[in-house]
Order: sequence, then C-alpha cells, then structure tokens
Amino acid sequence: MSDTAPYASKPEQSLGRLYGTGPSPTRSEFQRDRDRIIHSTAFRRLQHKTQVFLHHEGRHFRNRLTHTLEVSQMARSIARALRLDEDLAEAVALSHDLGHTPFGHAGERVLQGKMAPWGGFDHNIQALRVVTRLENRYAEHDGLNLTWETLEGILKHNGPLINADGTPFGKYALEGLPAGLDDLPASADLRLSTFASLEAQAAAVADDIAYNAHDIDDALRAGLLTLDALAPVPLVGPMVAEVRARYPEVSPKRQAHEVQRRLITSSIEDVIAASSANIATAGIETAEDVRHAGTTLVHFSRAMATQVQGLKQFLFEQVYRHPSVMAPVRQSQDVVAALFDHYLATRDLPERWGTLAAAAPTQDDLARVTADFIAGMTDPYALDEYARLFDARPEFR
Repeated sequence: MSDTAPYASKPEQSLGRLYGTGPSPTRSEFQRDRDRIIHSTAFRRLQHKTQVFLHHEGRHFRNRLTHTLEVSQMARSIARALRLDEDLAEAVALSHDLGHTPFGHAGERVLQGKMAPWGGFDHNIQALRVVTRLENRYAEHDGLNLTWETLEGILKHNGPLINADGTPFGKYALEGLPAGLDDLPASADLRLSTFASLEAQAAAVADDIAYNAHDIDDALRAGLLTLDALAPVPLVGPMVAEVRARYPEVSPKRQAHEVQRRLITSSIEDVIAASSANIATAGIETAEDVRHAGTTLVHFSRAMATQVQGLKQFLFEQVYRHPSVMAPVRQSQDVVAALFDHYLATRDLPERWGTLAAAAPTQDDLARVTADFIAGMTDPYALDEYARLFDARPEFR
C-alpha cells in the first residue's frame, strides 16, 4: 500500500512463506493470509465456541467468532489511522483466537492443568499449531502456509516471549515458557526476543477494547448488570451519566448501546493518539525499528490504562465470577477433564485423530494429539462426545 507509513509492514518486503507460491495479480501477500484464515475450518468453528456466556444460554451473546470479527474491525480502524497495513492487522486479529478451546477460558484452564506433565497448553502456541500443522486442506502441505509476518503476529502480539539473553520475558518469567517453541515451522526464525509489528500490536489492543465493550453489553442483556450498577465504575460511569442526561426518555436497551458506542470510540481514539505519540517519541522509521523498540508502542495512554484496569476488575468481580456464570463454567471444566482422561487412557479418538493416537510413539505425543483434538472441538461437539462416551449430558444450571 503506497499510502502506508514508512514503519508499516510492507507485503512486498515479506519474509515469505514456508512453501513458495506464485504471485497473485489481485491480492497482496497479507490479503492472501486473511483470505486463507477466513476459509479455514478452524475459523468456522469459532461460531460455536464460548466467549463468556455458554452457547446454550442464548443465540445473541457473543461467541468466539463474533468477538473475532469485532476485534478485526477495531484493528483495521486503528491500523488505518496509524497508516499501517490494514490487511496484516486484520489477518492477525482473525487468527488470534484459533487456538482457543471449547467453553472459553474454562476449557483452556483444564488443558493447561492436564498438559502440565507434557509442557502445558498455551492458546497462542495452539493457534500456530492450527495454522502451520493441524489445518489439512491443501494438497501440497499441512497448515495454511501463512507469511512470516502473520505467524510472528500470532505468536507475539502480546509481546516477546524471551529477553535478549534468552530468559523468559513478562508473564513467562512466572509461568515458564510454553512447550512447542522449538517446533514452529516458518520461512525464517520468528525471533522470540523482539516485539511484533505495529499491526500485530494493533490487533492486541483491539482485543482488549472488544472484550471490555461486548462483555458489558452481554452482561447487561443477560441481566447480570444494570446501568445503575455501572454508574460508579471507572471509564463507563461518566458515559452512563452523559447518556442518561442526553437521552432520558429512551429505553435502557438503547441507553446501553449508546454507552457501548462511547466506550469503543473513546478507547480507539485514545489508542490512536497515544500510539502516534509513542511512535514519534521513539523515532520509529521502519518496521524493523518497531521490533527493536524495547517496548510496546500501540497501547492506551497511561490515564486510560488506569481506568481500563478498574473496569476490568469490576467485570471480573461482577460478571466473570457471577454465580450464574461460574456454575456452568465448573460443569464445562468437568466435561473437558473427563474427555481428556478418557482419550489419554484409551486412545479412543474418532476418525483421523484415532489413527494419530494409535501411532503416537510416546505418552508425550499421545497427550499432544489429545490436546490438539480437544482444543479444536466446538462446545456442542464436546458435549456430543461426552454424551457418547459417558451417556450423560450436563444441563448447565
């Protein structure tokens, strides 16, 4: 894109794909990545994977697919304003949750625990396994054969994994590095100690913005929150007051939507302003400068970040840990745990997964096949498998 900034990622300068492809007369390399992701099986499965509210609770709550689409739109908006490559930002946003398990973070926590003896489970690493190994649509190779830049963004959109000296970076200093880092097929080294592109950073902050906005919206419609309850909450409280003063006669449903609109707009505008200043202050001139900046450049301002943290704490206490959310969460964790234990003990996995399990030479390999299979499940499929194996089905009450 000729109108992008000098520090934007350039598709014509991509480090390429593991498997060479001919040039496209109509699409850039990052556009091709976006299209491959959208047409993947893993992407379609997101429509039946939990975000916060389980699939059975209502057809109009967000799921992983609708969340992903909202993140994609916000990432493109931020990228456009910063004159970045919108297609790369979109590709990273569309793929960032491909490694998530059924039943949202509840399923992920179970797999993290069950896989602890074999290196653990990390949804970012799992997303890379999906796009490099587990998708099996193409005649000439496994995976989607994405560009180096998109793979880098999937792996490092939240920051580096290691410091320059090889020690774990950030949260990994406490949690330890996830398994599988030595098995990430790409056209070049993914450089675990550098920061990802600005486009990937835009996708990461868009994820935060989307979570905050749509979790409030879903919680209001589920009856877990009211506008009155939001009145003292950081960031959204003043917006509630403004909306009620301006539209006192409209329904609470419309007032809630006006609050959500303001939350999204103010968050994105804050990120654009703060990030523009960060880029200028750091003297960033090229995409490579971004990788060696030593810090994330696309993020909230300090004042907004403090308010966002207060909002997140409120949501954690009042929504994510609400009894009506936690009861089905515990049941869904039991489902995933039972499935894992059964498959590991019996190798009784269906279709091609059974073949892979039967051929697994070690317990480590068998555990990874089991985790791959379960992580790819949708919520309904996991429940069907549970019913097939145990002749029971949770009622999620």
